[in-house]
Amino acid sequence: MGSEGETARKPRFLCIHGFRTSGEILKKQLLKWPQQVLQKIDLVFPDGPFPAQGKSDVEGIFDPPYYEWFQFNKEFTEYTNFDECLNYIEDYMIKHGPFDGLLGFSQGAILSGGLPGLQANGVALTKVPKIKFLIIIGGAQLKSPTVAEKAYSSPIQCPSLHFLGETDFLKPYGLELLNSFVDPVIIHHPKGHTIPRIDDKNLPTMLSFVDSIQKMLIDEEEK
Repeated sequence: MGSEGETARKPRFLCIHGFRTSGEILKKQLLKWPQQVLQKIDLVFPDGPFPAQGKSDVEGIFDPPYYEWFQFNKEFTEYTNFDECLNYIEDYMIKHGPFDGLLGFSQGAILSGGLPGLQANGVALTKVPKIKFLIIIGGAQLKSPTVAEKAYSSPIQCPSLHFLGETDFLKPYGLELLNSFVDPVIIHHPKGHTIPRIDDKNLPTMLSFVDSIQKMLIDEEEK
């Protein structure tokens, strides 16, 4: 297949934004990435199911409206509207899919990192195809004991790319999340809890990951 690069379907990602932001904000943040990366993947940006129930950290930087995926207590151990969130994501995937993978930032990254395990255990996304790939930016594990028990009961096999910020307050938890994955690919960046630019040093890692998942799709479709 000499022309496979031209004819192959791009890996399609459902992009799950951060707490009290929006799909449009995440889209603007990802436009910092090089065209060499963006032209190889198909990104879809829904808004979370719930309007923000308090002040957003991006007020004054990005325009409203702002949304959230679910709510939580101060310790992040008890969730409100989590099942509603899972149903909302599944409904969106049914209507706008199929999707190959998830890309998440912050609350969206925490959610994305837990969904493959929840799906494998029949707790979430039972009516849509299996999640094949993940891109996690500023992520962590889900902390609700009842949810975490199902999300991380087995090592997560799907290829995953994890962005870890040197000064990100979530970095220790992002490192902890890596333990749940088989062969995670890691990009370190010097920033904090943000979506970083992809510099010349990290671009080969990013392109290699995208090329490898593209090849997986081609191999799968040829079977």
